[in-house]
Amino acid sequence: MTDVYKKLAAHLENTPCGFPATESGVEIRILKQLFTEQEAEIATNLIMMAEPAEVIAKKMNKDAKWLTPILKEMSDKGLILRVTKKDSDLYMTAQFVIGIWEYQVNRLTKELIKDVNEYLPYLMKEHEKHKTRQLRVIPVSKAISADMKVMDYEEAEKIIRAQSKIVIAPCICRKEHKMVGKGCDHLEDGCFVFGGGAYYYEQRGIGRSVDHEEAIAVMKKGVAEGLVLQPGNSLKTMNICMCCDCCCQILSFIKKSDKPSTAVNSNYFASVNEDLCTGCAACQEICPMEAITLDGVASVNKDRCIGCGLCVASCEFESMKLNAKDESQKWVPPATIVDTYMAIAQERGLI
Repeated sequence: MTDVYKKLAAHLENTPCGFPATESGVEIRILKQLFTEQEAEIATNLIMMAEPAEVIAKKMNKDAKWLTPILKEMSDKGLILRVTKKDSDLYMTAQFVIGIWEYQVNRLTKELIKDVNEYLPYLMKEHEKHKTRQLRVIPVSKAISADMKVMDYEEAEKIIRAQSKIVIAPCICRKEHKMVGKGCDHLEDGCFVFGGGAYYYEQRGIGRSVDHEEAIAVMKKGVAEGLVLQPGNSLKTMNICMCCDCCCQILSFIKKSDKPSTAVNSNYFASVNEDLCTGCAACQEICPMEAITLDGVASVNKDRCIGCGLCVASCEFESMKLNAKDESQKWVPPATIVDTYMAIAQERGLI
């Protein structure tokens, strides 16, 4: 019954980050692969606030004892979110991205990968319209000089050390690319999940719990491989993704833009001291946005620079430098992930 999947698609479209319709109907094909008809109907009764099974059952005129195990199974499949508070399980809608798609990292099929890769450009195009992004870009630690005034929420190591619970999970982008014979050899376990999200990942057997020292060691390994640090776009972040421009759907989409600098929430840009530059091309090779050109010495196109700092970290001659943007251009993230999604919802006219 296609109607229930159209109903679910409309329900997901009304989440802050959306689920836009396409002429081909690929979004419906995706939902059919993920949800049974019964699961699709149940999912339309959940909201973006965690509720007990009894409340959801009442909305559906169903018995909570019948509904509870189905909700648990749906959360185990990564179709909805489960939050445990004081030994009680609560359930809420999961957005498609970041959310349902990422939670399928252990349930991928080639057919699902094909359809999602067809669909994501439509979704990214919608996301491009938002001023507030789901992720932001922060500089790698090696790019931060002693004289720079960098806020704690802009330093990966400080973000990690502030967490009480950390899980390292596989990067779905690199995993799905490898499954279809593409991708790269970069670090596969490249996603940090914090707090309540970490417990959810651990409950579902995605990733492994680590302490601060191991998390920082993995982060440094990712940076050495040229991965861009993208935490969730809030002061109190729930994740950090370590992304490559070849597999990450967000970075690869941004890279196609004429001005990647305007497509990210970032507070920095790189520059070159020509007197120190030897033209070795290390910075050009590592830049994920192709923002650096060489004509004897390196030159940075500020329209393309996203302030990740990888070029600074790769330069042996200290000719690359990270600079703070003007105050008028600086981005201060919303306080929490809820505030982030509220801001996106307002920008989309949902509230």
